[in-house]
Amino acid sequence: MTNFRRTLILAIFALTCICVAAQTPAPVVVELFTSEGCSSCPPADDFLRTLDATQPVAGVRLIVLGEHVDYWDDQGWKDKYSDHNFTVCQQNYADKLKLKSSYTPQMVIDGAVESSGNDRQRASQAFENARTQPKVNLQISSMKLENGVLRAHIESGPVPASADVFVALALDHAESQVLHGENGGHHLEHVAIARTFVKAGKASKGTAFAGDVKLKAHPSDGPYRLIAFVQEPNQGKIVGAAVQSLGTEKLHQGN
Repeated sequence: MTNFRRTLILAIFALTCICVAAQTPAPVVVELFTSEGCSSCPPADDFLRTLDATQPVAGVRLIVLGEHVDYWDDQGWKDKYSDHNFTVCQQNYADKLKLKSSYTPQMVIDGAVESSGNDRQRASQAFENARTQPKVNLQISSMKLENGVLRAHIESGPVPASADVFVALALDHAESQVLHGENGGHHLEHVAIARTFVKAGKASKGTAFAGDVKLKAHPSDGPYRLIAFVQEPNQGKIVGAAVQSLGTEKLHQGN
């Protein structure tokens, strides 16, 4: 093979890789800490639903996740989706991002930038900035539900530094009629409501992750989506993510 032909082949291969990369949206994780007991949260919940439905940022796949905290539960209305684990998760972000306290509604973008869930301008700028950050490839496969347990396989590409791998099972959509508290009398809608959240494992610097996870899931509550992400230790920056939607039938049949 001549040097010219070899150079031409390498150039074509490089251009092909660039084109494929350009066509693959960059995953950006948008966590919303919210509560049905907080009157400031419904507009942020609506914003999250809009982001999920419209995917407004070119070249970006916004992977949204609603995490309902429990510190509003004694203010007249107990949020049935609240979990103390999400309160702890939010407090960890507050410590990491050097905030004075936690609050709702709060958005955390890729574990690195936070804003009010109602500050759409700041959030949109954070989405744009996150688009250019390098991301680790992450894949979800082999999903199957048996006896109320969802099993899935998670694989990543090599990580640039040691990282944790997390998996969340989220309800696609839910509605509530709030009877008491700040939102009493209002009908609320939510999207991607985190129901089960587990740490799948760790990956050392320069190595890939591969592992199986098990999560509790009931088909009657679905449809669901499974979200996985790679995050720097101690709840740092998110460097890779993936989402897989799965309806009730798909859960029964496996994938």
